[in-house]
Amino acid sequence: MAFRFIHTADIHLDSPLRSLALRNSDLAELVGDASRKTFVSIVDLCLEERVDALLIAGDLFDGDQTSMKTARFLASQMTRLHQAGIRVFKIRGNHDALSRISKQLVFPETVTIFGGRPQSVLQTAGGLDVMFHGLSFANPKAPDSLLPKYPAAREGAINVGIMHTSLAGSPGHDVYAPCNVADLHGHGFDYWALGHIHARKVHPGASTVVMPGIPQGRDINEAGEKSVTLVTIRDDHSVEIQERLTSVAQFERVSVDLTGTVEWPEVVGRVRSALEALRASVKSRYAVARLGLTGTSPLSWALIRDKDLLLAEAEQAAEQVGDTWVEKLEIDLVPAKTETTEGIADPIFELAQSMRADARSAAFRAEARAFVQKMIADLPAEGRDFAGKDEAGLELFLDRVLASGADLVTARLKVGGSP
Repeated sequence: MAFRFIHTADIHLDSPLRSLALRNSDLAELVGDASRKTFVSIVDLCLEERVDALLIAGDLFDGDQTSMKTARFLASQMTRLHQAGIRVFKIRGNHDALSRISKQLVFPETVTIFGGRPQSVLQTAGGLDVMFHGLSFANPKAPDSLLPKYPAAREGAINVGIMHTSLAGSPGHDVYAPCNVADLHGHGFDYWALGHIHARKVHPGASTVVMPGIPQGRDINEAGEKSVTLVTIRDDHSVEIQERLTSVAQFERVSVDLTGTVEWPEVVGRVRSALEALRASVKSRYAVARLGLTGTSPLSWALIRDKDLLLAEAEQAAEQVGDTWVEKLEIDLVPAKTETTEGIADPIFELAQSMRADARSAAFRAEARAFVQKMIADLPAEGRDFAGKDEAGLELFLDRVLASGADLVTARLKVGGSP
């Protein structure tokens, strides 16, 4: 016989999408609702596969949630699992620790939410005894490893540990309950159901250690297919894992080479072809593209100047392709050689070089930084992340803005101020 369960984590229900909301409210609505739709698809998968349990390794919520709509939604989904006889084992992660709703919701008795002290729960199914070991975050910070708090493996049972951890660290993720993968392998459990890091990773060894990744990307930094893990553990304690797609909207970076284009319709045609190729390759219901225009073209300055018009063209092409969105347009084009021939005096390019030199000066940069910081202070709290979340993010933002500003002024001078 076998015991089967779905392992997921980091669903982040109702995660705010402020940057998208500022650019495209319709796209923000689509992606903002995607986490709920994805959770429904996870429950659907549990029912279709007739699994014995669903494991949620932290961060079902995204923070200090107060929405009763979320409460009703979760209650209905947990009831679906309860009626099918599917157990739910859930721990709280660092984001859940902030949520008031997570502490107030009352779920069916088939839902086990592990507390801030180590807890082990035995479930028998298919003739197998499976011991689930879990530990929730009591508060949003967990600077020390939680592994020493987990009990030893129960002899004769299949042992599954559920933990929210940053492991040895990962770019873009703060340190939470750090631990070593080798120590997890040496603990004696058959399977470790992890959460926190949003990229999927399987760590083979003495036990099966799986970080399932986020089941639904929220922005371009979480691009690619997203999934959950279907786990089958047999009576000989052998473990089989399968990745199952769950993302409703899939973010992807799409590079469009415009080398050789000399007319606007050629550019639009290449953008459309790239979006069609994306749509054909994406398995999720919706494709969300960040277009990067590269190459060498005499249209480079016109495209920089009229970026808003090109974005509108790209959005129209995406709509015609179907179930496809353009999240952002980035231009990294090189002017044609005829525009940069050595030995020919070009006052516009001389001005451009002067502007770039000024933009790199400490005095100019300090003035620009002060202007942006004042703008941030004047905005409501939900709109203040546009220039980064810390000093390093602000410096990168200034790099981009000052460079693109010089290019835009050059473009308008080079091809005229009107489309």
